[in-house]
Amino acid sequence: MIALVVGHKSSAKGAKNPDFGVFEFDFNSRLAKDIQNKCKEKTEIIYRTTYKALPSNINAKNPEFIISLHCNAFNQQATGTETLYYHKSTNGKKLAKIIQKKLVAALGLTDRGIKGKTAEDRGGYLLRYTKAPCVICEPFFIDNLLDFETARQKYDDLVDAYARGIEEAKLNL
Repeated sequence: MIALVVGHKSSAKGAKNPDFGVFEFDFNSRLAKDIQNKCKEKTEIIYRTTYKALPSNINAKNPEFIISLHCNAFNQQATGTETLYYHKSTNGKKLAKIIQKKLVAALGLTDRGIKGKTAEDRGGYLLRYTKAPCVICEPFFIDNLLDFETARQKYDDLVDAYARGIEEAKLNL
């Protein structure tokens, strides 16, 4: 089973697109369901209760690997795609490379690369304390109108990129 983690939660929805009023949590809740429907591999969607409990909640499901769905935000100008992994995880790094390549090809945004994170870095707690390889995907900046429009226009390609990335990772991890 592959865990699809929806970043944030309904009471703390994460970043927002100021032009459309779409929150990261809402975008990724729909995205997770569409990935699950497209993906040939067995997936389970996991929602956060608390950030502290999230790694143990995921570990209890015993997934092969974990993809946490997020959207970046900064200053309405930053753009691009990046994937985060725990800096000491060899398989996390492999997973990040696979998924990053698919996301960049699907959206055509600037490749910001894969980034190793420590437990102390933002997002690092999840990456460090899950047992299976884990990545946090930031395919676009939700607060950047052009990035958001690209993600909306290429939404089916984005879903397909995740599904194909999961299938490739299943074969290569």
